[in-house]
Order: sequence, then C-alpha cells, then structure tokens
Amino acid sequence: MRHPARPLTLLIALALVPACATTPAAPIQASMTITEEPNTPPPGAAPAQASLHQLLETGAGFTVKMPPNPQTQRNTVKLPAGEVATAAWSTNVDGVLYSVSVADYPKALMRTTKPETFLEEGKTGLVTQLKGTLMEEQAIALGEHAGKAFRVASDSGEAKVRNYLVGNRVYTLLVLYNSAIGAPEADAFLGSLVLTPAATAADQP
Repeated sequence: MRHPARPLTLLIALALVPACATTPAAPIQASMTITEEPNTPPPGAAPAQASLHQLLETGAGFTVKMPPNPQTQRNTVKLPAGEVATAAWSTNVDGVLYSVSVADYPKALMRTTKPETFLEEGKTGLVTQLKGTLMEEQAIALGEHAGKAFRVASDSGEAKVRNYLVGNRVYTLLVLYNSAIGAPEADAFLGSLVLTPAATAADQP
C-alpha cells in the first residue's frame, strides 16, 4: 500500500470537479500554481498533541475538528462556464490522512445542474482518482443540504468520504488509512463539519 501524501489532497480536490461541468471540446485546465499556507505553532511552543478535539476555524465559512496544524492548498480550475476555486486543509497523523476540501462553482452553472449530479460525479471522480473500488454509499444530509457518504478501497488505502452540496459549494471530508490498522477517530472527524450562518446565506446560487 502506498503511503498517503499531501499532494493526493490536491488531486482529490480537483477530482471533485464534476465532468458535467465541462464539454468534450473544452477539457478541464487547472492552474499548476499551488498556494500552500502552513499553519504552524509559534517558535518555542510545545508540540501539539494530535487530537480531533482541535477546532479548525478556516475563515472560509465553516469549522471542523481535526488534528492540529493542517496544511492549506488552494487552486483554480478553469471551466467553460467559469472558474472553480478549490481549497483543501489536510494533515497526516500516524499514517492517517485527514482532509476537508471545498469547491466553489459558478452560480450560473449550479442553476442548470441537478444537485444529485454534482454529488454523484464528485463521488465518481474521487473513486477514479484513487483508482479504487466503491464499497458502499448512502444518501446523507447536513441540515437541509443534500450529501453522500461512501467508502472506497484502493492501493492507496481505504477512504471514508462525505460530500455535501451547500448552494454553489461542495464540501468534502475524507479520511484515508490502512485498512489493516483502521482509523478509530474517522467518524468523529467526518461528523464535525459545522457551517457558519454567513456561509449558508452567501453560498446560495
């Protein structure tokens, strides 16, 4: 099994751009410039203990509980209908990759595409990116917002994923781990996403 690495997080975020958003004549072109924003403790500070009880305030309209000091990556995907801005926060603890990603779509595109199409193709894109096999899936919700939970087996490890569509934004929480070892705190992370009131109002298409 390959060891999970930070670059995989960006690939996962890009994989969540649905194929329905493109046309055969205009394939996805993603910017190759990656902006990384490390969140490191101040000099002289004691090392933080890895715990899912650390609240990450992203400043991007949501909070989530994950191990401390995640790396942030941002990118832009160009589509015929406009640009999709992606951002991912990820950290690796004892071989377990925790990642939360957002993808903001042009509002005009959201008006012409069914929500279930974004969730379905986001799932398909991630399974393809991992070169994995879909093991199980189910419909879920975050309040009034539709979502999808699924599990993927691959050579990179086993992944538990939850996607939510809120207005013109897709949220993706992912845990990638060695199935022989497991990830006991995966469900605590996956269930910790909280939207701010500003996010639910601003993200309406």
